[in-house]
Amino acid sequence: MTRPTPKEIKPIAQISGIPVDDEIATRISNSIGPAFEGFAAIAGTLPFDLEPATYVVAQTQKVSK
Repeated sequence: MTRPTPKEIKPIAQISGIPVDDEIATRISNSIGPAFEGFAAIAGTLPFDLEPATYVVAQTQKVSK
């Protein structure tokens, strides 16, 4: 999980049907970037990062310490 760049945000927004210009893509990147950085330390360790079909299985498993 890495901080999205404006170059990544622009095509994703366009595919979603919401075209954005470079300035707006930069603003989006700057506003959601800190959230990605905050979760970087635990990225890939949460059950939600698994393939969506296995999410329920991961949530119902007992956690062993």
